[in-house]
Amino acid sequence: MAWGRIITLVLAAALAGCSAESFKQMQQNLFVSSPGGAELKAGLRQYDDGAYGESAKSLNGALSKGLNNPEAASAHKTLAFIHCAANRTGPCREEFRKALAADPSLELSPAEAGHPIWGPVFKSVKTGR
Repeated sequence: MAWGRIITLVLAAALAGCSAESFKQMQQNLFVSSPGGAELKAGLRQYDDGAYGESAKSLNGALSKGLNNPEAASAHKTLAFIHCAANRTGPCREEFRKALAADPSLELSPAEAGHPIWGPVFKSVKTGR
């Protein structure tokens, strides 16, 4: 989730003087603002849980329903990780290309960039090699 959206949410809640329950509802709505937002959230959770096949299905479903550019970049980046981890370098590269098309400023975290499989693939796609 983009930090700007989180800060906006916290400020809106503080200014509105909302309860903890109202804040929780606002936070949940933040994840489902796009038509595919709920599936994106599920796909990212599945990825974190190691359910890569289910994650890929959810992420592709989210993309087909519609995501904003930062959400689409996140979905494509995660799909790239899944492909790279399964030694499918071609699809990994293609997902990174799609992620960068959605968000040209996309960068990997230091831990992600240091990964021995997808770190170099992302770097080569980002630099156009």
